[in-house]
Amino acid sequence: MNIILFLAIAAITVAGGFLGAFIWATKDGQYDDTYTPSVRMLFDHTPKEKEVGSKDV
Repeated sequence: MNIILFLAIAAITVAGGFLGAFIWATKDGQYDDTYTPSVRMLFDHTPKEKEVGSKDV
C-alpha cells in the first residue's frame, strides 16, 4: 500500500513539474511566432522532382 501512495505522489509531482514548465514557457513567449504566419503563403512546400543521376541518398 505504501508503494501505491509513493507512486501517486511521484506522479503528481512530475505532472506538476511539467505543468509548471509549460506555464513558464508560455509566459516567457516560447510559443509566440509573429513572423511565420505572415510569410507562410510565400513558401512553396511542394517537393521538387529528383533529377536523373542525382546522388541524393
